Amino acid sequence: MLRELLSGSGGIDPSRLAGAAGLPNDPASIAALFGQLQQAMNRGDEGIDWSLALRQGEDRAASEQRQITPEERARLDQALQVAALWLDEVVDFGGLPDTPELLTRRAWVAATMPVWSQLAEPVALSISDSLTRVMSEQAPEELKSMIQGASRMMRGIGGALFAMQLGQVVGQLADEVVSGGDVGIPLQTDGRAALIPQNVAEFGDGLDIPTDQVELYLGVRELAHARLFRHARWLRLHLITAITAFARGIDIDTERLEELAEGFDPSNTDALRDAVVNGALIRPKSEAQESALARLETMLALVEGWVDAVTADATGRLPKSDAIAESIRRRRASGGPAESAFATLVGLELRPRRLREAAAMWRAVTEAVGVEARDALWAHPDLLPTSADIDDPSGLIARLTGTDTAESEADDEFDQALEQLLRGETPAAPGEDGEEPKA
Repeated sequence: MLRELLSGSGGIDPSRLAGAAGLPNDPASIAALFGQLQQAMNRGDEGIDWSLALRQGEDRAASEQRQITPEERARLDQALQVAALWLDEVVDFGGLPDTPELLTRRAWVAATMPVWSQLAEPVALSISDSLTRVMSEQAPEELKSMIQGASRMMRGIGGALFAMQLGQVVGQLADEVVSGGDVGIPLQTDGRAALIPQNVAEFGDGLDIPTDQVELYLGVRELAHARLFRHARWLRLHLITAITAFARGIDIDTERLEELAEGFDPSNTDALRDAVVNGALIRPKSEAQESALARLETMLALVEGWVDAVTADATGRLPKSDAIAESIRRRRASGGPAESAFATLVGLELRPRRLREAAAMWRAVTEAVGVEARDALWAHPDLLPTSADIDDPSGLIARLTGTDTAESEADDEFDQALEQLLRGETPAAPGEDGEEPKA
């Protein structure tokens, strides 16, 4: 049955199948789609072939990219050198061991796909398993044994479709991101800082801000992000582990999937396409997921807030730094179509919701205790500010400056005196217990 479907004789319009999968429906893409699905059927293992995602992403990114010009490379290299010097003045973290990279869109896809596939794999497996389970439950008794025997094949096909969708989404993201840390997490496994010159230029278009100021500001932001993750080596694994744990908790709404299966019209795949794009197949978040999401959003806000705060300090010399910062905040708040598509695929938005509050907290901490004590908080996750500290930094500042210690000692003395009064004892006056009065 599956082989008949993929041979094009199963009554399904190949272009509509491609559209339902969120893939291009031109003849070349359709031919590649069917060829890749047939390969997935013949694979012997149950894993997902993520090379499909890489090929789709690279092809999508390369279709609209241009090469980096020598003038552009020289200008951005100089901007990154100046950015490093400015950043040295406002952070306690040392410089990066490797020279920042300048990447084309296609090169960015290749450099980041291993992390994207790691984040997406739990959802892909959940969808494939749910599809196989629904088919087994809905099939007539005489076909159940056949479907159970084809479960590995179904998993391969479902995984291949998901991988190709992911490739399309990452290829679209390559049109939007301006740097390696633009989405809030370090996507390159080697941790190097990187800029995408074509997207940096497009970001500056229409801002009425000199190009050199835009490039310098974005260079400072990227270097700050890379330095933070290099210094706090636990941070990258902490974030990625939290994201994948959240993704593993994603559950597919089998009732909705059954409805789609019962009413599936091979000549009209729009309902299936809408369900995939709108995330209708994913159940609402569980209580455990909501709790995990709150912790993840706090961590993302702390990272982005710190980057915002130190970038503002480092770029104070730029006349238009505030205008560039506001443009970045609006861009992060609204997101783009590719980011929305990724949120649908993985069920998670990577935008911090409390960015402004976190940046204000880091500024208050810097004013209170200085750069060294502020950056020392990144030494261990237990030292980091909490969600409550973002709401009200005064408690954190009191702990860091030691003022809460004196208040705690005074409270202890008051509690001790009150306890003596309640027992009918008269508290000793200062100096009567043989000790010198406290100054």
